[in-house]
Amino acid sequence: MTIYSAHSNLHKRKSTLIADGNHAAFKDGIDHKGLFTKDADDENKTSTRHFSHGCHLMEGEVNHGMEDYVFAQHRKLNGHDLGLYAIFDGHAGRDVAKYLQSRLFENILSEPDFWGNPVHAVKKACKATDDEILENIANSRGGSTAVAAILINGVKLLVINVGDSRAISCKTGLAKQLTVDHEPEKEKDLVESRGGFVSKRPGNVPRVDDQLAMTRSFGDGKLKEHITAEPDVMIKKIDEDTEFIILASDGLWKVMTNQEACDCIKNVDDPQKAAK
Repeated sequence: MTIYSAHSNLHKRKSTLIADGNHAAFKDGIDHKGLFTKDADDENKTSTRHFSHGCHLMEGEVNHGMEDYVFAQHRKLNGHDLGLYAIFDGHAGRDVAKYLQSRLFENILSEPDFWGNPVHAVKKACKATDDEILENIANSRGGSTAVAAILINGVKLLVINVGDSRAISCKTGLAKQLTVDHEPEKEKDLVESRGGFVSKRPGNVPRVDDQLAMTRSFGDGKLKEHITAEPDVMIKKIDEDTEFIILASDGLWKVMTNQEACDCIKNVDDPQKAAK
């Protein structure tokens, strides 16, 4: 999925959200309470840029069918101009990813504290969504990662990550990773502290309890005691030097570095072409 933006003075810039199918954000220590309230007028002035997006899903070589879903929508809410974007990478079935597509943003934006304390509200909404999934959608098997972004007035970006998908930004031509991949070797202590273990068979990727190749996901009830759906959440400013944002599932990042992905599309003006 690709988001492009342009200044009102016709100086073109790009904001790009790319989803590659089938194939934690940094906690900055800043107090984000009240960040989106009306009291923060200087921080919430609407950008003069125009934002657009494109998306592309592609099945990988593993023949198990497409289990990815994307979400892209512009919305007016509480006097704010919102861009809502996400990629849900399902595994062991598509039900969880499909449910996230229809419910995650609704649950987040319906949290009463979203505008006053967005980080806390997002974590609360993710927990509630995971509880709904475990109760009604996928009890023991089936899960999904999620990387999502909420663009607020074109100047603030709230990034949410659960699993091994990734968000990056490109600023003055340089790639910057915005999220942390929740992989077993990186979060081995988390898994072991919850009573699980991380294994790695020869020629295979590390897995939680010899099954799941990530430490955080929605669903996966069979492993829920040893993994979590708690997201990493970060908020960053979209300034004049921010050219585009890429969201993609792990299939892209297994074959391209962050910088290669940026270099690949930095001269492409059409968002759909950039996504493809």
